Amino acid sequence: MRFLGGAWTPNIIWYLSMNPRRFSELKSDIPGISAKMLTARLKQLAASGVVEREVMPTSPPTVEYRLTDLGLQLKPAISAIVDVGHRLKLRKAQGKSA
Repeated sequence: MRFLGGAWTPNIIWYLSMNPRRFSELKSDIPGISAKMLTARLKQLAASGVVEREVMPTSPPTVEYRLTDLGLQLKPAISAIVDVGHRLKLRKAQGKSA
């Protein structure tokens, strides 16, 4: 839980679960995250074996990030968290207490 509780970590995993993304794409996907924080989280996730960084053979070189097989196993947990969050938001909008 501590791993998923890191700031921005669930957001990064969520967007990478859809398809590989470049740094600039992730930065625009996640409003409010700084480039420094995104870099730090991506390095942490790569060191943990959850994210893979691939330098593409283009000119100029581009870098893509994707979830590893281990990272893909986190997708159901992140999806469940997102689903509950949507339901809580809906309940709040309808004036019900959680």
